[in-house]
Amino acid sequence: MTSPRDDRSFDGIICIGGEDWWYHNRGHFDFQIMRRLSRRWPVLFVNSLGVRMPSLTEGSQFAARMSRKMKSLMRGVVRVEKGFYVYSPLSVPGPVGATLSDWALAPQIKLAARRAGIRRPLLWVHCPAGADLIGKIENAGVVMQRTDRFEAFPEGDPERLSGQIKQIRDAADLVVYCNQHLADEERDLVRRQLVITHGVDAEAFIAAGYVKSDGPTDVAHIARPRVGFVGGIDAHTFDPQLFLDVVQRVPEAEFVMVGACSLPEGWCPHDNVHFVGRRTYESIARYMAAMDVLIMPWNNSEWIKACNPIKLKEYLAVGRPVVTTDFPALAPWRDVVRVAEGSETFAEQISAALREPYETEELEARIQAETWSHKASDLADTLFDMGFRYAPTSNELADRVMETDVAAPTAGPITR
Repeated sequence: MTSPRDDRSFDGIICIGGEDWWYHNRGHFDFQIMRRLSRRWPVLFVNSLGVRMPSLTEGSQFAARMSRKMKSLMRGVVRVEKGFYVYSPLSVPGPVGATLSDWALAPQIKLAARRAGIRRPLLWVHCPAGADLIGKIENAGVVMQRTDRFEAFPEGDPERLSGQIKQIRDAADLVVYCNQHLADEERDLVRRQLVITHGVDAEAFIAAGYVKSDGPTDVAHIARPRVGFVGGIDAHTFDPQLFLDVVQRVPEAEFVMVGACSLPEGWCPHDNVHFVGRRTYESIARYMAAMDVLIMPWNNSEWIKACNPIKLKEYLAVGRPVVTTDFPALAPWRDVVRVAEGSETFAEQISAALREPYETEELEARIQAETWSHKASDLADTLFDMGFRYAPTSNELADRVMETDVAAPTAGPITR
């Protein structure tokens, strides 16, 4: 491990994100935390560098991914909110990407950071590919966001990812976890750690839950009772076989699936399952509120064991009963959800949730204490305790109005 730095003054944050602002769900940890920290300090969010090279064998998914990446690259540096800038550098996943970063990636990011007024950043690294940037971007300190067990990502190279994660962890002044289980595993491997569980836009989701409506137009026609899932429908988090078995056991319900699906075409043949597709972060509270029960049919992977699903608190905030498989981060919330093991029990819990009344008044108070603004403040307090200090490098930044409340989400990008 490297030794702590003497000078911990910084003039902004460069966040090497794990997602792409332009097409991933904006409820992710790094999006939400960075948006709120940008009310205090300028932030450059660098869209995900990727952990694997797309393959032609993916067919239509390959074309869609390449199209999204090209559109993201063409945007340049975009100010999407006051103090919050987004940038997509030209990057290549895998070993070729490491070579590229030696001469092109870091200069791209540093130039983009200057556009945001950042010259001596606090370097925040979520994507493992950001390991190669730590020694190439001068910084006041390194924060590692360890909210996903990337080395368990089934489409990545576990050996390479493990090496990158170790490199970042060894260099980090602070490692931020959202899962106590993973934090405990790595307690002796890091200099300092902080557990911050995922937050929620409590006001927006609670308000959506009180609206009496059949939901957005694309689900309003679907009969009740409705059982909803909101999120990525994939092989490394979602359990397809469990879900299919549950659907057969609850034929009286209509299952509504809101989110992108990367499973093979035709994997779900049932007529009472409706696929809505990907929807914007700003709209998903309305979809959740349009359901009678919300579900999380997770598999038992190492990824799930180390995660803290954002949708859990969003589900709870809209005030609908939740049925889920078990996972370590569920511990503080087991008293307000229905935990099931196996398709038979899962189906029974859905049926019980549809029959029995569900009280939310006390739950709302608990959710109000879990806002993203609270989480960002806890993180900022830890950075200050560690000796980090904001020192703007221009009069323009010195005159910034320090705001602690998050700005309302924008309908589209605001190009500077």
